[in-house]
Amino acid sequence: MNKDLAKLRAKIDALDARLLAELNERARLAHAVGKLKQGIKVYRPEREAQVLRRLLAQSKGPLGKEALARVYVEIISACRALEQPLAVSYLGPAGTFSEMAVLKMFGGGVQPQACASIDDVFRQTETGGANYGLVPVENSSEGAIGRTHDLLLSTPLKICAETVLRVRQNLMSKSGTLKKIVRVYSHPQSLAQCNLWLSRKLPDVERVPVASNSEAARLAAKEAGAAAIAGDTAVQRHGLKLVARNIEDDPNNTTRFLVLGDQDPAPSGKDLTSIVMSAPNRPGAVHALLTPIARNGVSMTRLESRPARTGRWEYMFYVDVQGHRQDSKVAKALAELEKLAPFLKILGSYPAAVL
Repeated sequence: MNKDLAKLRAKIDALDARLLAELNERARLAHAVGKLKQGIKVYRPEREAQVLRRLLAQSKGPLGKEALARVYVEIISACRALEQPLAVSYLGPAGTFSEMAVLKMFGGGVQPQACASIDDVFRQTETGGANYGLVPVENSSEGAIGRTHDLLLSTPLKICAETVLRVRQNLMSKSGTLKKIVRVYSHPQSLAQCNLWLSRKLPDVERVPVASNSEAARLAAKEAGAAAIAGDTAVQRHGLKLVARNIEDDPNNTTRFLVLGDQDPAPSGKDLTSIVMSAPNRPGAVHALLTPIARNGVSMTRLESRPARTGRWEYMFYVDVQGHRQDSKVAKALAELEKLAPFLKILGSYPAAVL
């Protein structure tokens, strides 16, 4: 048994040596490509999406797709950082689900910049304080993020990528047990997403909404009898103990995030196009606007309405469709919409989330 174990470990050591050599060769090639890309953005979301999709399709296991994607995101991130470390602004503070989304999308080779509000993420990116901004746009349980939609209407930034994060809510405290918990801190959305669990397990406990889950963990670390609902990273960051894992009421609870920047990604082969438009104030106007999308065989994946803030009961309609604006069907639909809609803005065409 010991000899068999030694042989297997020797094979792993030899494989690690080959992997090390190949990884460094990949980094050298990526660096050489960077030298040739004079004036071209270092971050190419369409290219990175194509690489990940190809590798995941070729993999036969035993590594799962999520694990394999994490490994290659880090490899790509490290190689990208050899050309230029990217600064990415996000809704802070550190330890939030937004920071987790930054790491999932860009890997550890970037410089995350925590912002106090979604407005600040837009402002930091628009003024060049960050190369890209990452903002939440919708949650599967709580719906659209209104402030993100309002700011997309006026920003010069474009959507250049998206990622979807599985939101796993955890209860944590200093003691690590349910006993003697009298107060639970968390962001209002997290409290809402865990309402049934809290009602069943902690029916008499005070629920205190705070600005972020990271702030909730910070408070719970200071108070006896206090607990927090937050993501995995908050446990170690604030010296807490895990009380219960995955307490969200919806087991498929996810949040979609958009990456914003001054960039128009090329088609990746599996893309989305986001637009916002207004409808004339007359019967059947919305149906008329959606007709070009259907007539040209374009699949609409999302429709969201927001008040136009004109005070006249007018609305803006946010639409996501499958395909890139350069695709012939999408291009035809957009050309027709430009003639019909009083206002139309193309927010961006970008690769659909890989996982």
